[in-house]
Amino acid sequence: MGAIFLMATSAVGPGFITQTTTFTASLGAAFAFAILVSILVDIAVQLNVWRVIGVSGMRAQDLGNKVLPGIGYVMAALVVVGGLVFNIGNVAGTSLGMDALFGLDVKIGGTISAIIAIGIFLSKRAGVAMDRLVVVLGVLMIGLTTYVAIVSGPPVGEALTQAVLPDNIDFLVITTLIGGTVGGYITYAGAHRLVDSGTTGVEQVRDVSRSSVVALLVTGLMRVVLFLAILGVVAGGVTLAADNPSADAFHHAAGEVGLRLFGIVLWAAAITSVVGASYTSVSFVVTFSPALKRRQNWLVGGFIAISLVAFLLLDQAPTTLLILAGALNGLILPVGFGVLMWVAARRSDLLGGYRYPRWLLIIGVLAWLLTLYLGWNSLSGIADLWS
Repeated sequence: MGAIFLMATSAVGPGFITQTTTFTASLGAAFAFAILVSILVDIAVQLNVWRVIGVSGMRAQDLGNKVLPGIGYVMAALVVVGGLVFNIGNVAGTSLGMDALFGLDVKIGGTISAIIAIGIFLSKRAGVAMDRLVVVLGVLMIGLTTYVAIVSGPPVGEALTQAVLPDNIDFLVITTLIGGTVGGYITYAGAHRLVDSGTTGVEQVRDVSRSSVVALLVTGLMRVVLFLAILGVVAGGVTLAADNPSADAFHHAAGEVGLRLFGIVLWAAAITSVVGASYTSVSFVVTFSPALKRRQNWLVGGFIAISLVAFLLLDQAPTTLLILAGALNGLILPVGFGVLMWVAARRSDLLGGYRYPRWLLIIGVLAWLLTLYLGWNSLSGIADLWS
């Protein structure tokens, strides 16, 4: 459950909420089709990622170095840099959640949230504390957003129809959703947690596969209920405020109570993403040295502290750095996923002699080709920096 919700809540961050709101406002009920397609592709990716890592019992960077010496270090560098920049945005998200809830100054709210996250990893049972936090807050987010979705009264029948027979298909939106759900560190969050918990090996294949699908379904459920909550508002003819459309949608749906609920959802989404980004980023470097592994929880705490300091000094997550981080995330997906698919196809010795299912290999290769397209598009983010 900890691995499932770590992956799911890592994907559901402040950007996820804003992204879903923006696309719902622009596409309306037709956004349901993009959600459905992205969930199916995400499952194809995660089924393979979790199975290769779970059966091998090795983290992605270690498999990378086994396949091509040095590539694991490149993967680790991309994940850590991208994860750090996005974590500044996650800390910023916690501060905005605190502001919506209690009216706290954003710097104070961000500092309190970061201290809470650091405290989790400095506790004696950090793994258990992390698992419980992401499960409880994940369920809370879904529950509160479902309430707002019911209150807003969305046209569910139209959404169901548009999910299979859409009036408008936007491939850019679909690729954006896929990149935001299984891009960068998020791809490996749950699988690396499984390795740490000891749920590995050929005999665990069924549990690993089931967990990967459930993780994506939890993420998809949050996307769906958030989509329905926003759809109920925009379908009623409301034009959302440009500066904070998500908060405005919750406010229109449930009044002042809705605004407070938005604060809880945003804070929960942001702090679980702080935890997920920090834990997964550090998990990419600790296997390179026994000394680092012994100090893993301290390193995670330090990672969060650095993110907080950067947030306090910069006042916000800088747009230029976020564009670069997005581009790095777009690059790590085809590189890292390509390494795992090579292991699945050609390196059964790393899988304990496990014979990889042909059908899973085929959908994995197809999904990898799509990640190449996503990676190519992400290069435009780097090009934007030069212009």
